[in-house]
Amino acid sequence: MNAPLVRIDNLTKTFVAGAPAAIEALTTQIRAGQVTGLVGPDGAGKTTLMRLIAALLTPSAGRIDVLGLDVTTQGPAIHDTIGYMPQRFGLYEDLTVMENLRLYADLRGLPDGERAATYERLLAFTDLARFTDRLAGALSGGMKQKLGLACAMLRSPKLLLLDEPSVGVDPISRRELWRMVYALIADGVGVVWSTAYLDEAENCAEVIVMNAGRVLYQGDPKAMTAQMAGRVFQAHGAGEERRALLARALADPAVVDGVMQGEAIRLVMAEGCPPPSRETIGAPPQTEIAPAPPRFEDAFVAALGGIPKRALSAPGRRDFSNGSVAPVEAKGLTRRFGDFTAADHITFSIRRGEIFGLLGPNGAGKSTTFKMMCGLLRPSEGEALVDGLDLYKAPSAARAKLGYMAQKFSLYGDLSTRQNLDFFAGAYGLSGARRRDAVAHAIETFDLAPYAKTNAGELPLGYKQRLALSCAIMHEPPVLFLDEPTSGVDPLTRREFWAYINAMVGRGVTVMVTTHFMDEAEYCDRVALIYRGQAIATGTPAELQASVRTPQRPTPTLEDAFIALVEARENGRKEAA
Repeated sequence: MNAPLVRIDNLTKTFVAGAPAAIEALTTQIRAGQVTGLVGPDGAGKTTLMRLIAALLTPSAGRIDVLGLDVTTQGPAIHDTIGYMPQRFGLYEDLTVMENLRLYADLRGLPDGERAATYERLLAFTDLARFTDRLAGALSGGMKQKLGLACAMLRSPKLLLLDEPSVGVDPISRRELWRMVYALIADGVGVVWSTAYLDEAENCAEVIVMNAGRVLYQGDPKAMTAQMAGRVFQAHGAGEERRALLARALADPAVVDGVMQGEAIRLVMAEGCPPPSRETIGAPPQTEIAPAPPRFEDAFVAALGGIPKRALSAPGRRDFSNGSVAPVEAKGLTRRFGDFTAADHITFSIRRGEIFGLLGPNGAGKSTTFKMMCGLLRPSEGEALVDGLDLYKAPSAARAKLGYMAQKFSLYGDLSTRQNLDFFAGAYGLSGARRRDAVAHAIETFDLAPYAKTNAGELPLGYKQRLALSCAIMHEPPVLFLDEPTSGVDPLTRREFWAYINAMVGRGVTVMVTTHFMDEAEYCDRVALIYRGQAIATGTPAELQASVRTPQRPTPTLEDAFIALVEARENGRKEAA
């Protein structure tokens, strides 16, 4: 077994006297030559633990030794021997790739004689040699993460700390990051990888599962997954009733977790409970229920006690299910920036009460298309219609029909929760009793009362998501646009968020969503895959998966389909050239 790089003994970290500890009585080790995954919900203590290991914080009690050095007394020496990539992009967006590397070389004290060879090695390793003159702010999400990784590796660290490096990164770039990390492991580097993508935990040799500052599990992720054998099932055949079926199933105390999985729903039963039946979950007669192989995510959610069973009222009261006009249409949407075409004659139509996903690699034109559909970016050609209204010929009337939730938290951090709700109600034209009623309904629906007087900037991440969604639907629009709404959010919060969305879709609300979570894309009725500014595939998740099925890949995941379809289009383009 590999020797420990980090030894942690009875570690406690408290930020405010009398408040719960961020890390409490933690004892563990992190070994060389492997990836150790750090997994847990928001507020579990993952980032705090990373910063303690990096000697950026000091323990309140206990001890941490990193490469034989005490973090309390030998911090500068630790900084010289490790690499640390923070959760948020920490580089300078108005500097080029090369200028960032030079700046970090200065900060890390890299000797002049080593710089040229180090730059050449890292640029080749991250495939950024073609982009040395590009501003960091103009890089795609995946390229930004590669640059952050390069800067963290300037001094050839023995220990590399990566705090959620793949948040907001598309599946192709995520696989590239993992390829680079595995290459480091082969050289004996120890890597700690904090993640909100639970499929990534299965790539780790060992995982540390945390909650509220304590370790729930440490060991082989496959062993944790195996504990769920016989507890996971799929229900097929419910058709258009599957969202209502999922809601009914989750009300059963024996069901600890449930998610959409394409045309099926995936259910996890409490330990010792019998398999679900059509009668116990209220399934229609044509539904078939069969065992399914467990995933690490099933074990993770079960370890946290399952989905909270609190009752939630539906997030809205109007019924839009009988509208006859297509709620969202793109007709030949094109957007050019000078000589560059970011979106090229994209056409699709979304049915009422449908969840439609826009997927694509970073920089493929997905966000450009989304912004044109929201009225945030004027197309060079084509039309964007919402409920039959052209966003650029009748902008006020069209925008009144839609709600928009931005990728980044875009509310007013210095206003309280209630003040934000009141402001957005007014911005959407609500006044008097209707405005007061809308604010009260949002607070009740999203359980915001405990934080009504808290400034939005100080809310826990899960409650920020609730507030952002509640502000987007204050005026109860028939169409909702969601731009990567759960990026960086833990699985329990994501499930709660999608429970709200499913309830709205049940009333005929139409949703268009962008996401990099492929399991989240399976909530969609249909998806469009955007690549090089074109829609290269459109269909249900199951149809996209079937399109790439081969004898060598009999059961492709949606992520497999995403990558295979992009690679096939790229190979075809190269052959044509």
